[in-house]
Amino acid sequence: MTPEPVTVHVPLGDRAYDVRIGAGLIDRVGAEIAPLLRRPRLAIVTDETVAALHLPRLQGALTAQGIVSEALVVPPGEATKSWPHLTTCVEWLLEQRIERRDIVVAFGGGVIGDLVGFAAAILRRGVRFVQIPTTLLAQVDSSVGGKTGINSPHGKNLIGAFHQPSLVLADIAVLDTLTPRDFLAGYGEVAKYGLLGDAEFFEWLEANAPRLRDDMALRQHAVAHSVAMKAGIVTRDETEQGERALLNLGHTFGHALESATGYSARLLHGEGVAIGCALAFDLSARMGLCSQEAPSRVLAHLRQMGMPAAIRDIPGDLPDDAALIALMGQDKKVVDGRLRFVLARGIGEAFVSDDVQPDTLAAVLRDAR
Repeated sequence: MTPEPVTVHVPLGDRAYDVRIGAGLIDRVGAEIAPLLRRPRLAIVTDETVAALHLPRLQGALTAQGIVSEALVVPPGEATKSWPHLTTCVEWLLEQRIERRDIVVAFGGGVIGDLVGFAAAILRRGVRFVQIPTTLLAQVDSSVGGKTGINSPHGKNLIGAFHQPSLVLADIAVLDTLTPRDFLAGYGEVAKYGLLGDAEFFEWLEANAPRLRDDMALRQHAVAHSVAMKAGIVTRDETEQGERALLNLGHTFGHALESATGYSARLLHGEGVAIGCALAFDLSARMGLCSQEAPSRVLAHLRQMGMPAAIRDIPGDLPDDAALIALMGQDKKVVDGRLRFVLARGIGEAFVSDDVQPDTLAAVLRDAR
């Protein structure tokens, strides 16, 4: 039996919004979005992959509620988070006469959400947008919290803005169309929540995660719990002055590895996060912050799920350790030139530190190759 949708509220004052999580929400999209509309029309931005699979259904559901929609389809992949595609997106929205009171829909994975959210943030100095995330990674992470942006040759997500959505609709049934690799890449972000702040949730994942692909109720619980954790952190620290940095567990390593692979299909974002989490726990154990059991559990779980868990799992050649550390230096979390890592005192006990010795870091990278 398909469970009823659940709602996680993100209480940010006059910018508060709901995240709706359930199977079949795309078919109800007209009724879900209608209360936000000042006039019965909206603009959708999606990518070629999602458009082929789901766009006619989405537009049909909107038409059934008397809502007119136009769609811009852009190429899929991380390379789309760039100045040229941002320009295309913004100019198209202006051509569509999108006004401040209108709604723009980001219909796709994390790339589309980040790109379209940023376009909405700068269009007419800010228009409202709705996230309809179609990947596990986007549903549990990037669609919630208002981080938007594009990449630069200097690094990932270095150009962007905080711009909260007005609504997030996470249709978990859509995840059935993901490839096994894309589903698992998104799972890297789910596991991250347990590792950074909820040991009981990580235990639950160790027992249940292998069945998320086949059991809709388990999938809904994993997505809703992840979203609730993120919503709580975002509410307490919206612009990442403190606690929100914990959400970057695994990301200092992961972003450097993504940059080293040219943001290509060699390494998906969630895979980079998974490897990064394993490296962060290894680094923590070497620094005497946690027992060796913690990184062993992280590694075992990632292996159990069939995910990459070490640098050696990335196909092809990579830059040397010094070059990887230099790439980490471009990370947004660098403060006064010092690398900051999310480390752990145990599973579910993450914290931020800039007290990492270069030789310890180099040893972690060396042994992961």
